Amino acid sequence: MAEKRLTGYRRADGRVGIRNHVLILPVDDLSNAAAESVARAIPGTLALPHPYGRLQFGADLDLFFQTMIGTGANPNVAAVVVIGIEPTWTERIASGIAETGKPVAQFSVERHGDLRILEMAGRRAAQLLQDASELTRVPVERGELLMSIKCGESDTTSGLGANPATSEAVDRHIAAGGTVIFGETTELTGGEHLIAERCASEEVRKKFQGFFDDYFALVERTGANLLGSQPTQGNIRGGLSTIEEKALGNIQKTGTAPVVDALAPAERPAQAGLNFMDTSCAAAEFITLTAAAGAVIHLFPTGQGNVVGHPVEPVIKITANPLTQATMSEHIDVDVSGLLQLDYDLATAGDRLEDVIDRTVNGRLTCAEALGHREFALTRLHPSA
Repeated sequence: MAEKRLTGYRRADGRVGIRNHVLILPVDDLSNAAAESVARAIPGTLALPHPYGRLQFGADLDLFFQTMIGTGANPNVAAVVVIGIEPTWTERIASGIAETGKPVAQFSVERHGDLRILEMAGRRAAQLLQDASELTRVPVERGELLMSIKCGESDTTSGLGANPATSEAVDRHIAAGGTVIFGETTELTGGEHLIAERCASEEVRKKFQGFFDDYFALVERTGANLLGSQPTQGNIRGGLSTIEEKALGNIQKTGTAPVVDALAPAERPAQAGLNFMDTSCAAAEFITLTAAAGAVIHLFPTGQGNVVGHPVEPVIKITANPLTQATMSEHIDVDVSGLLQLDYDLATAGDRLEDVIDRTVNGRLTCAEALGHREFALTRLHPSA
């Protein structure tokens, strides 16, 4: 397959993005209305409303700040307007994003009110949007792009087609010097030893095993039976009967490279190659965490069909299920059902996926982007005060 010329936006910190968003980022739920008003007033900007950011504490608060700062710092973002109810947390998020060198403005609703904020933030957002529109794409190398992967609504065709095609793309990306994040901690249950064996060092293995053991202990402490949640009802309908079957599909899509590091939620990778991240298996939460870690493109193999997108990180959906392709084609970016029908081999399926990856890198909208799917879901560790 001929190597395509790839282009992207090189940011001030040297990282490469494939989109050029101007975000209106509310710090807390009380600031959502102001942020959304600014985005409506300045078409082309993007607000990210969410229900949190008040009275969080401890590790939960730390993860909140890391996720918000990481989202604004993502290389797919050109500039950010941060709006909060009060100045202290607003300043903390804005300052964290500004460390990347990208333009950031901050506004607090207290002592101003929504209407004055709309005027002040709207004027600044318009200027940032105009400035961002002058940024131009430059040639980039494949290995400079940070990719994430997650599967969803898996079925028997996932293991037969969509996941192997994704693993082909993952191996190619890592061979080119790239970085890939995978996770879904509880969905490794029954196959976690396979990931442990692939860890590049004893230190990485211990970190990975610690994340897995802690997550599993949390589930056990609740006394809950995960059947119906893991595997999900959609998985069961698609023919998966146990979490072990699902785990093998999760692991299958990671390819063959060693695991070079084990990351906390939303932690930015420090090493190129295959990185594990300790995450929920919920699709929107997972992609929000990887976007906060800097991932600029996501591969999402699905069997029964999934509609998830993300406001910052484009999501490419892959299926090998002919029924899903026929009934949900507006959500499917890559159809590899030909693998099941023996129309072509795995290398050809990898070529088909790589072609769509390259076109997405160069600016083509994914199905989720075209349909307006912008699921932004923050992960919580415990209740607020």
